[in-house]
Parts: sequence; C-alpha cells; structure tokens
Amino acid sequence: MSESTMLLDTIRKYGFALTELNLYLDTHPKCTNALSYFNKYKELYKKACDEYTSKYGPLTIDDAGANDCWCWTSGPWPWEREAN
Repeated sequence: MSESTMLLDTIRKYGFALTELNLYLDTHPKCTNALSYFNKYKELYKKACDEYTSKYGPLTIDDAGANDCWCWTSGPWPWEREAN
C-alpha cells in the first residue's frame, strides 16, 4: 500500500470517528469524555489532512488556490490509480 493510500485511509478513519462522536454529542452534550475524544480526533484529522495536502495536493476545495495558481485540478485525483 502506498504512503498516499495509507494517509487517505487514516483521514477516513479519523473522519469516521469524528462523525460518530458528533452524533453521540448531539444526544449527550454534557459528556466531557466524548468532547475530549472529539477534540483529540479533530486535531489528528486536521494534521493528517494538512500532511496529505502538503505532499499530494488539495483534498477539498478549501485547500485549493493557496498558491499562485489554481491547482485544484492539477495532478491525479486521490482515487485515480496514478495517485497511488
């Protein structure tokens, strides 16, 4: 498995954890343990996304256009074989 694929896998796992914690916190808003986990995984998710963006290009439109050019469509997309 390539490094980019492993990093995308990590991003998906953190994203899944955030979604589940979000749903839990919707029904248990005063649970400090869940909020602590949410904040932890939010930071891990951000770091993994930043690492992926710096190495392989933007993952979302929010990451595009940070340079002097519009690079949203430059290079292969993460799901294309050439990217992995």
